[in-house]
Amino acid sequence: MEKVEDKVENKVDDKIIVRKYQETIFNVSKKGNTLVVLPTGLGKTHIALMLAKHRLEKHKDSKILFLAPTRPLAAQHKEYFQRFLSKANSHLFTGKINSKKRFELWEDSSIVFSTPQCIANDLKKGLDISNVSLLIEDEVHRCLKNYDYTTVAREYNEKAKNPLILGLTASPGSDSKIIKKVCKNLKIDAVEVRTRESEDVKPYIQKLETEIIRLDFPEEMNEIRKLLQTILKKRIDELKNRKLLFAPATKKNILILQARLIKKISFGERHFNVLCGASVCAQVIKLQYALELLETQTLRSCYNYFQDLFEQAKQKKSKAVQNLIKVKEFIQAYSLILKNLGKLEHPKLKKVKEIVEEKMKQGFNKIIIFSQYRDTVNSINKELINLGVKSRVFVGQLKKKNMGMDQKEQQQILNQFKSGKINILISTSIGEEGLDISEVDLVIFYEPIPSAIRSIQRRGRTARLKQGKLIILITKKTKDESYHWASIYKEKKMHAALKDIQDSFSKKDKNIGNVKKEDLIRFI
Repeated sequence: MEKVEDKVENKVDDKIIVRKYQETIFNVSKKGNTLVVLPTGLGKTHIALMLAKHRLEKHKDSKILFLAPTRPLAAQHKEYFQRFLSKANSHLFTGKINSKKRFELWEDSSIVFSTPQCIANDLKKGLDISNVSLLIEDEVHRCLKNYDYTTVAREYNEKAKNPLILGLTASPGSDSKIIKKVCKNLKIDAVEVRTRESEDVKPYIQKLETEIIRLDFPEEMNEIRKLLQTILKKRIDELKNRKLLFAPATKKNILILQARLIKKISFGERHFNVLCGASVCAQVIKLQYALELLETQTLRSCYNYFQDLFEQAKQKKSKAVQNLIKVKEFIQAYSLILKNLGKLEHPKLKKVKEIVEEKMKQGFNKIIIFSQYRDTVNSINKELINLGVKSRVFVGQLKKKNMGMDQKEQQQILNQFKSGKINILISTSIGEEGLDISEVDLVIFYEPIPSAIRSIQRRGRTARLKQGKLIILITKKTKDESYHWASIYKEKKMHAALKDIQDSFSKKDKNIGNVKKEDLIRFI
């Protein structure tokens, strides 16, 4: 790693050291509402800190409002700010603090850290944000539709005496229309984008080595897949024959069709074709889910899902499920699962175990393994415990079935990971976004995910302060392959969209603070 003195860094004061690209972005953001797109670990919060300090000095007695999508993330930002702005009177707003108390704290604060829900609720009760000189919204790709981020931004732009907005994200998504919508909701004047390949960023990042491991799908499990695919094809053909489905039977298109049919039923259109179509849609969705578990996760997770379907049928929760479990091929598939359970497993499980064992011997001390499903996370952990490594499951909150971890448990595990008491975290999506997870040597994707946002956030957990490695497991001829290529395509599309949007803003007015409102609206 390069020495600090070899890099372009400046001291703003005795505490705050600034990288050149951070200074460039800061100088842009103080002139107008700015969307900052910067990879995880490259100091988005530091730019927010610099801008907050600048606004408090420029507008004496004003307030800073910093919003984050979760309470732990808001608390993390507060802790970071206090390291540099210890004299600032800051408070963390949560739902655990009653509204009356929050109003009292608001009057006493110079910086407030909160979830958007808290502030949106308080605005309805008359919270005065006219004196807020800077609104910071983290993970701003969530600023869509009626999400509270949008509500707060709209109120702020209307009522603040000296409004300025800073939106932060590692990845705003791949859809140009969505990115433009975020810009419109925040009344953005400038977009500042950096990637790991940006010239002014390269001196501060370490090499990320990526390895893709492709595995064969077991023939025994393929027999189960064929049975489920047979039922799925019949159900899709039925939707087409009923003149209900005209597009490819993707998960998205089936969900859209189901929503349309349910809407018709709710409005009293209870024709047999509509009712039957809605039931078939439900079966297709469940079959697609079962196939994804079988192809990309574990045989155990597929078994657990079958058990859940049987329980739903027993309790008569769904007519669609009651019909599905009676299908001959479904019963045969379940019999094969039972026959192989305990004898056969998805090859990814064995491969993860081999990778961890090898890398630990090579001196990899901190590893994060990501999987979409809790059953899989638990199965991976059981495999690794047999190796004698110090691993822990890291999942979000889930009240159903008393599963999941509360925020206190999550923080305890993160602290143990930082201190070295735990070497390996096996995490669901909770570990992807925003949390202060220390530098790791290796990130493993148990499966690819078709989301550019989540892929960027996952791999951003490594190669910050030292070289890192990313391993992606892909099962051949399964959803894994399509999801992998979808993610790559969407990320390229995201960067292209951001460049076009950034160029459009630059052409409109080089003096960022003077962008005409009508020009911005016409562009959006």
